[in-house]
Amino acid sequence: MSKKVIEINNLTKSYGKSRGVIDVSLSVEEGDIFGFIGPNGAGKSTTIRSMLGFLKFQSGSINILGMDSVRDHEKILREVGYMPSEAWFYDSMRVSDVIKYAADVRGGDYSEEAEKICERLKLDTTKRIKQLSLGNRKKVSITCAMQHKPKLFVFDEPTSGLDPLIQKHFFSLINEYVDKGATCLLSTHVLSEVDKYCRHAAIMREGRLTMLESPHIDDETFLSFYEDEEEES
Repeated sequence: MSKKVIEINNLTKSYGKSRGVIDVSLSVEEGDIFGFIGPNGAGKSTTIRSMLGFLKFQSGSINILGMDSVRDHEKILREVGYMPSEAWFYDSMRVSDVIKYAADVRGGDYSEEAEKICERLKLDTTKRIKQLSLGNRKKVSITCAMQHKPKLFVFDEPTSGLDPLIQKHFFSLINEYVDKGATCLLSTHVLSEVDKYCRHAAIMREGRLTMLESPHIDDETFLSFYEDEEEES
């Protein structure tokens, strides 16, 4: 029987007049690559940050790897590789120093795994952050999230700025880790990524979530979510 790695029940997070998430329920089983789809502002990042204990929510419950997202916040973060949508680092630091700092925070030496990831992503670790393009900053963020080989990967819009070949290498790495027992939640608004790589999916719209029977959603249906958002904005 498959084990549930993510369990979200009736999550509600309000920002007052601004849209948050409303009564979201979601479960992801071990070994899944789960697509979390929706236009920008739909509530994907709010859900993720609530999962990882970065946001306080009004009601509902969240369990990650069998642990409570509020009570066991620090324990959860040790077992998760999280890549936020914004790749921000100290501009003066070298790439190698950023990656080592991320490892030191976790109290481990992951240099061998980090070297493998950097090689696959074609990341020059000698450069300073301020010299990097958006795509290369994303590679640094990916490496920091992957190097400790976590049980759960949570990626928030990971591929923006990456060229097609590097995107392919990125998903190849995900598949390798998942084949060894990891689980991945992929938040994205790129439909082709979900269609090609994900095994299950859900779509966020206006802070509400709908589970999909299949990750293969047609372009016309998906684009209707964007059109509806634009009409209401």
